[in-house]
Amino acid sequence: MQVLYQDEHLIAINKPAGWLVHRSWLDRHEKQFVMQTVRDLIGQHVFTVHRLDRPTSGVLLMALSSDVARLLSQQFEQHQVQKTYHAVVRGYVLQGGTIDYALTEELDKLADKHANPEKGPKSAVSHYQPLATVEMPVAIGRYATSRYSLVELKPETGRKHQLRRHMVHIRHPIIGDTAHGDLRQNRGMAQHFSCSRLMLHATHVQLSHPISGEPLQISAPWDPAWQGVMAQFGWLDVVPELAGVEFPLASGQDS
Repeated sequence: MQVLYQDEHLIAINKPAGWLVHRSWLDRHEKQFVMQTVRDLIGQHVFTVHRLDRPTSGVLLMALSSDVARLLSQQFEQHQVQKTYHAVVRGYVLQGGTIDYALTEELDKLADKHANPEKGPKSAVSHYQPLATVEMPVAIGRYATSRYSLVELKPETGRKHQLRRHMVHIRHPIIGDTAHGDLRQNRGMAQHFSCSRLMLHATHVQLSHPISGEPLQISAPWDPAWQGVMAQFGWLDVVPELAGVEFPLASGQDS
C-alpha cells in the first residue's frame, strides 16, 4: 500500500486495482480492504470521503478525523476537487471533447433493493483528451490488427461508473471493463498483452487543503500491470512521471 501524502489531517494512498475500499457484506469472502489496511498501517481510524470502484486504481483520499471528513466531503459535493484519470480504450481517439450525456443510476440487486428504480437520468459531464494511439499486429475479432488509445479523462460530475459508461457512449470502451466494455477486447488484452485489469487509473487529485486552504495536488504512479502495457505499446514516454517505480512527494508534503 503506497502512501502518497500524509499529514495530521488526511492521508492519500495509491489504491491497488481489485481492492474494495471498505468491508462489504456483498463480498463476504474478501480479506483485503483499503480502510482496514491503512488503519493498521498508521495506527488510527480513517474516514472515507470519496470512492473508487473496486477495479480502478489510483489516488484515494481519506480523512483522519470526522471534522476533516466533513470538510473534504463538502469540497467533493461542491465540485471543488479536480480529478484526472488515465485510461486505455478501444480504437483510435483522434481529438478531444466533452461528453454531456445524462446517466440513469445503476442499482445493485441486493444493496439497492429498496431504492426507487424509476429515477430519471441525472446530468453527467466528462472531458477527454487523447494522448497516444497504437496499432498492434494481433487479431482480435474480425480485424487483423488491434487499435488502442491512451486518453486523459476529467469528470465534471461524479455518477456511478461515469467514465466507463461515457466512453462506451462514444464507442471507445475502456479495456478491461467487464460490466460495460468489449469482452472480446478484454480477453484479447489478457491473452496477448498479459493484462486482465481495468485500464482506468485515478492519476491526479487537486484540491484545497481542508485546514490550511493551501492548494494540494496528489499524484499516483501506474502499477506494474499498467507499466507493462505502456512498455508494449511504446507509451512509457508519453506521461513519463507516472511510469517510475518510485514517485516524488506530493505537493505540500513535508520531506
